Amino acid sequence: MARIPSEEQEVKRVPRSTAAVKARKLSKPAASAAVSESAKTAPAPASASPRRPGRPSGSARGPEQRSRLLDAALALFARQGIVDTTLGEIAREAGFTPAMMHYYFKTRDQLLDVLIDERFGPLRAALGVPFQENPDDPVAAITQLAQRLVQVASDHPWFPSLWVREVISDGGLLRQRMHERFGDTHQKASLSSIARWQKEGRLNAGLEPSLVFVTLLGLTILPLATSKLWRNDPVRRNIGGKEIARHAVALLVQGIGPGKAD
Repeated sequence: MARIPSEEQEVKRVPRSTAAVKARKLSKPAASAAVSESAKTAPAPASASPRRPGRPSGSARGPEQRSRLLDAALALFARQGIVDTTLGEIAREAGFTPAMMHYYFKTRDQLLDVLIDERFGPLRAALGVPFQENPDDPVAAITQLAQRLVQVASDHPWFPSLWVREVISDGGLLRQRMHERFGDTHQKASLSSIARWQKEGRLNAGLEPSLVFVTLLGLTILPLATSKLWRNDPVRRNIGGKEIARHAVALLVQGIGPGKAD
């Protein structure tokens, strides 16, 4: 038969069980305090917000990436035209993914508006400065305009080809968009200055005011647009922007008759 423990033995077990329970209770607050202190001193986990596809990896790189896309668009527009250029082609030209392109520009029309505001607009305004700075000297105004056209073309290699393809050609999309944006205020001001100079006897009365700017473009932009074809031409390969500007001004100011060279 199983032996029933005596009352004295049962009493002796109680202190040992009670002591163990007390020890466990005392150890819990200490462990909780240690965990709490560890939580205070441990660094908070960094919250990583997911990036959308194509999103720039840093704010400092954003403007640079956007500028590269604009440069690539200008190069392709000058090479193959605006209508025949897609956003995907522009992204590949710049070395980016289509997602990166769509992050900055959703449509080609949006891209073209940005180009007009940030690239074409300032150049267009700069071409009107010679007339503003020389209101009573048409020769100086036209000379400076020729020099500015050549300088713009030298600073922006895409300018001559793009201008020929999209501005002075029939149905050029860029010309249509720029006319919608700016109208013809600058053109009318230039024509008014030319007509006034003719009445004052400062400019040849036989000139057609509306053809002066077109003629100047033909004498500067067209040679610059075809200058790449002269690399193997022993006669014209050394002709640069300076020579083109001088030639254009000499024709406009002195004509083809004999005159005093500068």
